[in-house]
Formats: sequence, C-alpha cells, structure tokens
Amino acid sequence: MIKLQSLRKVFKSDLLTQPFVALDDVSFDVPEGSMVGFLGANGAGKTTSLKIIMDFIRPTSGAVIFSSKLGSSKLEIFKNIGFLPERPYFYPTLTGHDFLLFMGRLSEMTTTSINHEIQVWAPRFKIDHALKRELKTYSKGMLQRIGFLATILHHPKIVILDEPLSGLDPIGRKELKDVIIEVHKEGKTVFFSSHIVPDVEEICDRVVFLKDGKLAFDGSVGSLITDSLAFDYVVSVKADFSFNPQTPFKSVTILPNNLKKYIVESGNKDRFLVEMIERKYIILSIEMNKPTLEEIFYQTRGTV
Repeated sequence: MIKLQSLRKVFKSDLLTQPFVALDDVSFDVPEGSMVGFLGANGAGKTTSLKIIMDFIRPTSGAVIFSSKLGSSKLEIFKNIGFLPERPYFYPTLTGHDFLLFMGRLSEMTTTSINHEIQVWAPRFKIDHALKRELKTYSKGMLQRIGFLATILHHPKIVILDEPLSGLDPIGRKELKDVIIEVHKEGKTVFFSSHIVPDVEEICDRVVFLKDGKLAFDGSVGSLITDSLAFDYVVSVKADFSFNPQTPFKSVTILPNNLKKYIVESGNKDRFLVEMIERKYIILSIEMNKPTLEEIFYQTRGTV
C-alpha cells in the first residue's frame, strides 16, 4: 500500500549547529490489508517518517511510493488515506457533531452519508452521548475517540495513526484497540506508531522498529520474538532436596514435596534433561519461557 524507499531526512538549523540526521536510509513497506506497528524511542524518527508520508515535509533524499490502488494523482491518493496526528487540533467551540460534519465535508462527503457514518460509528466509540456538546468540554480520551472517528469517516483504504493510544486509561485503550481491530477486519490497512509496546504485540501482525533514525527491524511479531533472544526453559522436576545439578542453570525455585522449578538456557536444556533422566528423577513439565515484545524492546532499547 505504501513503500518507503531509502528515506533520508537531515534537519539544518544554522551554520554553527551540526545537521541532525532524523532518518538515515530507511526502507520498509506497509502491505495491503496488514496491521503494522511502528515502534521506536522518542527521537527515533517515527513522526518524521509519518510527516514525510503525509507530505507535510519533504525528505532530503529517497521517496514514498504509493500503491496504484490508492489512486493515480496526489489528490486522489490522499483522499484514500485517513490520518490522525499525535496532537490533533480541535475547534473548541464546535460540537462533536458539527466537527464531524466539517471533517466529512472536507472529504467531499454528503451530509446524509456523514450522518449515516456517525450513527454507525459513534456508539462503537462510545461518543454518541456527547455529540451535542462543545469539544472544549471533552476529556483527552473523548477527543482521541472523536479524532479517530473523523479519521475513518470517509472510508479511507489505509488508516495512519500517530500514538493513538497515548494518554488513555486502560479501559479507554482497550475500547479503542477493539475499534482499531474492527476497522482492520473491514479490510482497511492500518499503520500506527506507539510507545505502548504490549498493545502493538497484542493487535499487530507486523512490526517496524526504528532506532536513531535507522531501520532496526521489519517483520512479523512472531519472528522478532523468535529471533531476537535465546529462549530459556522452565523445567519442573521432582528431585531430592539436596540435589544440585551438574548442568548449569540460571535459577531454581524450591517448592513443597521435593518439587523444583529450574530456569535453564536453551543451549543447556538437552544436557539438563539427560542428567535428570539418568538420575531417574521425575520430569513433570518443560515450558518455553518466551520473552514478550516489550522485554525485547526495552532490554535491547530497539537494537534488534
């Protein structure tokens, strides 16, 4: 749907300041029908990338290539994109309904079609009760919801969201994630940046990591977890209280009735099991101790 090709962005302030390289040869794509999470620490280049995609700023070099399914002209392409920035501006004296009418008319929708979409989506966003109120009375979570509703009002083919879950309480995040999933199931491509890593792991099928303006990883969530860190194994055995294995292990938890849980590195697992069998101890269970995406991200600080 969208392909970033060797993007480089250098910001120059004045003659006495070193140019800042925000993006350095970044290439990845957002396939049609995918749900792609965009991760990286503050300053990694996520928002710069999104601004270049939306043509708010131009790259120093490289290009953004849009699928022909989005259109053949820039005007047609951007009609098929729904974009929610991290800090959207809302006209405070407009009611929620008037704001949605205004946004829909900007996308050349008829009043009838706008009202139909509002009737469909406002209850799902749990914002229907507040549509007659002025936006200045809305909480941050309510503004986030109505901003997202405005983003999908015109049936875009791809939805691009910059930190859509930021600042929401756990219930608000859960409700908004459910709507994101629903929008994706309707066939829309979804690309969103986030610093809330568990949310990305929960709903995305692909993830893109940026670190210091460079691409650190681009692939499936499963392959990132599989390839990034060696797994440990949790081995539960029934053994003598005084037993101390010859095979190296990381830790042991002693439980009642001579039960012990050993954490064993993947490279030592087979040797550990052989030792248990040779000593005729009972192996109760073997469980892979997989890291989460959040553990990978914060342990490696995005270096994957």
